[in-house]
Amino acid sequence: MSDGAVLHVKGRVLAGPDDVRDELWVVGGRVCYDRPAGARDITTVAGWALPGLVDAHCHVGLGAEGPVDTDTAEKQALTDRETGTLLIRDAGSPSDTRWIDDRDDLPKIIRAGRHIARTRRYLRNYAWEIEPEDLVAHVAREARRGDGWVKLVGDWIDRDLGDLSPCWPREAVQAAIAEAHRLGARVTAHCFAENSLRDLVEAGIDCIEHATGLTEDLIPLFAERGVAIVPTLVNIATFPRLADGGEKKFPRWSAHMRRLHERRYDTVRAAYDAGIPVFAGTDAGGTLPHGLVAEEVAELVAAGIPPVDALAATSWAARAWLGRPGLEEGAPADLVVYETDPRADVRVLAAPRRVVLNGRVVE
Repeated sequence: MSDGAVLHVKGRVLAGPDDVRDELWVVGGRVCYDRPAGARDITTVAGWALPGLVDAHCHVGLGAEGPVDTDTAEKQALTDRETGTLLIRDAGSPSDTRWIDDRDDLPKIIRAGRHIARTRRYLRNYAWEIEPEDLVAHVAREARRGDGWVKLVGDWIDRDLGDLSPCWPREAVQAAIAEAHRLGARVTAHCFAENSLRDLVEAGIDCIEHATGLTEDLIPLFAERGVAIVPTLVNIATFPRLADGGEKKFPRWSAHMRRLHERRYDTVRAAYDAGIPVFAGTDAGGTLPHGLVAEEVAELVAAGIPPVDALAATSWAARAWLGRPGLEEGAPADLVVYETDPRADVRVLAAPRRVVLNGRVVE
C-alpha cells in the first residue's frame, strides 16, 4: 500500500464484544468509520476483524540461557506478529528492546524492565538478583526503565526447604510497591505457590502472573483489591515435565508442582467466577516458543471461561487494562481479520486471514 492508499475492512468489525460494525476504513494508518471522500487507491479485506491481539505475559529478547541477540529478538517479535499478537506486555527481559519502538512492522511493546529476584532464587541470567534491603532501589530503577510496569519474582524453589517459598519479607515488598506507585508504575509478580500471595496483595500489588496458588480463602481478597491474574496456562502445562525432572532431588517440590497443575483449570474458573480480572499471556521467551496466544485463549475456554470473555482477555478488555486503544475512531489501525466469527469458536485465532499493523497489511 502506498502512503496515500486506503484500506477498507468489510464484513464484521468487532469493535467490542457487542459492538459490531459492517466496515471500517484505514486512512493515514488510523481507524475511520466514515468512507473517506475522494478515495481512489483502495485495498479491500473481508472477514471478521478484531483489535490486534494482546499477549499480556511475553518476553521478547529472552532465551533459555538469558538475553538473546537482536536477530533472535526480531524473529520472536515477528512470530508473535504472524499469529496476530500486535501488543505485548513484556513481563521482564534482560535485553534492551527499545529499537523495536522504531519499527512500524513489529508489535508494540509495554515493558516491565528486568525481573527482580532474590539472590540465587531464579533462573540464571534472567533477573537482577538482590537482597531485600536493595529492593526499593531496584524497583525504582526498573520503574523508570520500563513502560509503567515492574516485575518481581514473588516465589521460587528454596533449595534448603526443597519446595517453593516466598522470596521477600512483607515489609520489603510493601515499601517497594509503594515506591513503584509513587513513580507511576504498576507492579506484578511471578507466583506459583500459595504462601506468597497474601503478603503481595495486601502490600498493594496490581497483578499476579501464573497464580497457580490462588486458593478459596484468597479469592475474595483478590476480588476486593481488583488484583488481576495472567494464568499462562500454556506454561502451566509444562509442570508435570518439570516435576518429573526434579523428582529425585526435590520430591516435595515435584509433588507440589503436580498438585498446582492438576487444579489449574479449577483455579482459573474460580477466579473468573469471583470477578477477578483474567488476561491472556503465554510466557513466551525463555523456554517457551512465541506465537502461542491462540493456544492460551483456547486454554482459558477449556478452564471454563465463556468464549467471548476469553476473547476479551486477549483483545478489548486486555487493551483497556493496559491503557491502549482498540478499534476506536482515530486509533492506530492494528487489527486481525479472520475467516469466521472468533466469538463462536476461539480456535479461529490460530489462522488469521490478514494482519494489519499501523494501517498496513503485514501478513
